[in-house]
Amino acid sequence: MQKIKKILEDLQKKKITIEDALEKLKILPFKDLDFARLDTHRSLRKNLPEIIYCEGKTPSQVLELVKNLKEENEEVILTRVSRETAILIKKNFPSSKFYEEAKILTLGVRKRRKRGKVLVITAGTSDIPVAEEAVIIAELMGANVEKLYDVGVAGVHRIMGEIERLLSANVIVVVAGMEGALPSLVAGLVDKPIIAVPTSIGYGASFKGLAALLGMLNSCAPGVAVVNIDNGFGAGYLAGLINKLCEK
Repeated sequence: MQKIKKILEDLQKKKITIEDALEKLKILPFKDLDFARLDTHRSLRKNLPEIIYCEGKTPSQVLELVKNLKEENEEVILTRVSRETAILIKKNFPSSKFYEEAKILTLGVRKRRKRGKVLVITAGTSDIPVAEEAVIIAELMGANVEKLYDVGVAGVHRIMGEIERLLSANVIVVVAGMEGALPSLVAGLVDKPIIAVPTSIGYGASFKGLAALLGMLNSCAPGVAVVNIDNGFGAGYLAGLINKLCEK
């Protein structure tokens, strides 16, 4: 976005011609790196740059992506970052920030005005890493985020005393493994949109999150939307969008 702004400013000040500006804009939509094609226009469409999913990429490939994002004056947000990759990025970009539990790394992210409220809930402590991914992404999108962890249905009284916190949020992210019952319980208590996140936490018959996913998809409580297994990023992003709409 900053690069496009600079081109437009130069054009306005007559430092470049219309033809020069067109030539520069022509190559901006994406950048071909052979092993990847960076979407350098995404920040214009989505208010966040292309967010790099690091699983399956080598540390050197991730570093190359980060270098090119910085050349484009883009913010850098990486998800599912291994310690090895984080160490390499940190070595080359000391100002980068690694959120180890969430496995997210950021660099040059501009501050956004905080607005509204997103509440992120987990059924158990084992669900926290996925929840933290949602927390960081929602915060990066400008949401005020509160956490309410380890309040699953095995001890339902733990959440019943938090009704005021549930009602004060614009949107609630509920992260749960095992049988995935918590989103239905929360949705039955409040008139807020619920984003349910199944996790791969559980014993054998949980089928690495499939049981929780199916349970959430079959919720009898209205107002529950479900993202994929362990997809804290998707939940945080969607929560950020809903929260932003609530504040307009």
